[in-house]
Amino acid sequence: MRCWAVTLLLCLTACGCQSPAGAGELPRIGAPPAGKLYHGVYPGGESGEEDDITPDQLSSYEMGVGRRVAWVYFSHNWYAGTSFPRETAEWIRTMGAVPYIRLMLRGEDNKISARFNVGAVLGGELDGDLQRWAVEAREFATPLIVEYGTECNGEWFPWNGAHHGNGETAAFGDPAKPDGPERFAAAYRHIVGIMRAARASNITWVFHVNATDDPEEDWNRFENYYPGDGYVDWVAVSAYGPQEPMDDWAASFREQMDECYARLQRLAKNKPVIVAEFGCTAGSPAARPEQWAEEALRDILCGRWPRVIGFCWWNERWQNDDDAAHDTTMRVQDIPELAAVFRQQLEAAGDTVVDRPVVLAEE
Repeated sequence: MRCWAVTLLLCLTACGCQSPAGAGELPRIGAPPAGKLYHGVYPGGESGEEDDITPDQLSSYEMGVGRRVAWVYFSHNWYAGTSFPRETAEWIRTMGAVPYIRLMLRGEDNKISARFNVGAVLGGELDGDLQRWAVEAREFATPLIVEYGTECNGEWFPWNGAHHGNGETAAFGDPAKPDGPERFAAAYRHIVGIMRAARASNITWVFHVNATDDPEEDWNRFENYYPGDGYVDWVAVSAYGPQEPMDDWAASFREQMDECYARLQRLAKNKPVIVAEFGCTAGSPAARPEQWAEEALRDILCGRWPRVIGFCWWNERWQNDDDAAHDTTMRVQDIPELAAVFRQQLEAAGDTVVDRPVVLAEE
């Protein structure tokens, strides 16, 4: 029987320790104490590729909202290189947070890659790359959060089932299951299996869905993508308000979460839930970001969804076309009213919000 001790990541890094003395496994981030919530952020990049975040961007967000974060979210795009993103992970750890890495096996501009795709994973063609990544992650030696297949039920990503079998059932695996999602689930299991075989036990694995299925077809329901309890530590959801100023309709965060949370409870009965991404742009007639975020934060912080253990704002801006009035911004640095909402809500939450991760270490 394993006996788990709770310690703080800050202690591990500040004293220069890579893992607790005598530990059989590396330290991992655990769920916060009951009734507490982690606060994370994607701090925003310059290129739109979600991999070029900087310490200054993180500090700017933390100053804007008046609180520090427990994790920092970013993409590792394999078209730009398959090595573990050590440099980014190092500065995140130095600033006292856990790196949360989106493992993005895709081509540039979010296209299906001839090399980095679901079929290549299942065929073993990427095993060497994955094994090297796992060894580098293990050598990092302090907690990591990792997800493969971000928003797997969204057609905009190349690992969605629409791109490798959709609702067909005869070409792969169980003839009673849709091939597209079934291939994804098998690829997820394959990746996790390689990482675990390499003893990268410092990784907490996340299964991440969009709040709504797109396309809205039975075969594309996110339940069909689930790789199984044995491969997943946390389940996660994305839920957004307007993402472009041109959007003239938006669902509330509560509306999206109520339905999605109920489904996640049935799917993964014993798994913690995180809001891996939420955000709302300025400039849309459908919603003001400060109002949309205030309602979302109030519901998260009051415990409306009891198994939710953390939330992460998508703090980015980007250009949509040649008209500057159409630029998206969800950055608290750009929207004083939004920054004020975050400060007020987080201050009112007090120690309900955990700004530093709790780390589990084996004795």
